[in-house]
Amino acid sequence: MHQFVSSDRLYGKGIFTTLAVFDGKPFLWENHWRRLAESAAKLGIDISAYDERSVTTALTESIKAHHVTTGRARITFSDESPSEIWSDGGEKKTSLSIITSLPRAIPENFKLTVSPHRVNTTSPLAGIKSCNYLEHLIALDEAKKRGFHEAVRLNERGEIASTCMANVFWLKSEKLYTPSLKTGCLAGTTREFILENLDCEEVEVGIAAVLEADTIFLSSAGIGVLRVAELDGKSFKRADHPMLKLLPKQAGPPA
Repeated sequence: MHQFVSSDRLYGKGIFTTLAVFDGKPFLWENHWRRLAESAAKLGIDISAYDERSVTTALTESIKAHHVTTGRARITFSDESPSEIWSDGGEKKTSLSIITSLPRAIPENFKLTVSPHRVNTTSPLAGIKSCNYLEHLIALDEAKKRGFHEAVRLNERGEIASTCMANVFWLKSEKLYTPSLKTGCLAGTTREFILENLDCEEVEVGIAAVLEADTIFLSSAGIGVLRVAELDGKSFKRADHPMLKLLPKQAGPPA
């Protein structure tokens, strides 16, 4: 008996973005939409049935309906076209889903470790926020089982790429650094906003650079910007920095 089974259901073929909501409005929406469109083109996901205006309207309505003043929203495009391997045909289509939520609860003493799971810069999914996010979740779960909140992930060359769910920055002698996109890190919208507003050097370096840093920060739309307390037991300065005040409001508690 033949059944219709979508590519998204079987193989996680889809893309998503998480954005911050400040004062009831989506933050950096144009940047998120541009990345969604670019990722859809790279993965061959047809989102032509949705234009920026219609998705903006749907997003705004969802934010209002759930009374989200400060929080976050997730937009997902799922390829619901039939799988060529497991289905006998059907209509090609892409669905849109929007989830809104209050800010994430962020621990005050945020602890990092180094993940044993590497980022593969040669993967076609490198730098894309796809629905096939299992590697990120496995790395995060492994870190949490060892008592940490997040983990720094290196690529196959041993270069710092990101954490499981965020971009990473660090201060050394009052100079700000972050991994370049060549490391396989995601071009985060909050990361992009920081680079547009602050002097920061993009680098390809090993874990020693972060271990020798004065202060470590993480950034994402879901957490805003937070200051890391420890990396594998080493404590870091609680230094103030303009990055901590760059966003309209922190999506979570102050770092």
